[in-house]
Amino acid sequence: MRLVGVNGEQLDIVPLGRARELAEAAGLDLVVVSEKSDPPVVRIMDFGKLQYEQKKNLKAQRKNTAVQKLKEVKFHMNIGSNDYAYKLKHAIDFLQKGCRLKATLVLRGREMAHKDMADELIDRIVSELSAYGEADGKPKLLGRNITVTFAPSKSTKKNPKPVRADQVEEEEAEVSADIEDAEEK
Repeated sequence: MRLVGVNGEQLDIVPLGRARELAEAAGLDLVVVSEKSDPPVVRIMDFGKLQYEQKKNLKAQRKNTAVQKLKEVKFHMNIGSNDYAYKLKHAIDFLQKGCRLKATLVLRGREMAHKDMADELIDRIVSELSAYGEADGKPKLLGRNITVTFAPSKSTKKNPKPVRADQVEEEEAEVSADIEDAEEK
């Protein structure tokens, strides 16, 4: 066996019994460093200290890994303007805190027959949240839910301009006026 000393110096190739004697004389343990090499490498060291350092390194690696939380905000088709602004504000807060966001539009009953209106609402949600996070793809219809996930953008503002209910009402009035104009034609 190739023997490595306490300070990392290579001593020599010695039999296992002689390596054990040298380790006991030093008051330390004999630790196998590499058993697949030819000849196997052993080192004289404190095994408890090795375990402590390995645990410490593992803890430091775990500390540096960031776990992102996934938050969800659910919307419905007939949502009021104040409720919409409230939920949108929470969604923006989640993205600013660095959480991933799942925006879900839940369709109930006969709302499944009006997918065009659902698409407009989900597109509006995506466009308003695009300043704070990046959509991970297009909205997907899964059963009765349309979902889209957002990852927080790196250039997210710290103090966003809040969405006011009267702004939402004005936008809804403009959209409904555009729909009425389209129906008249």
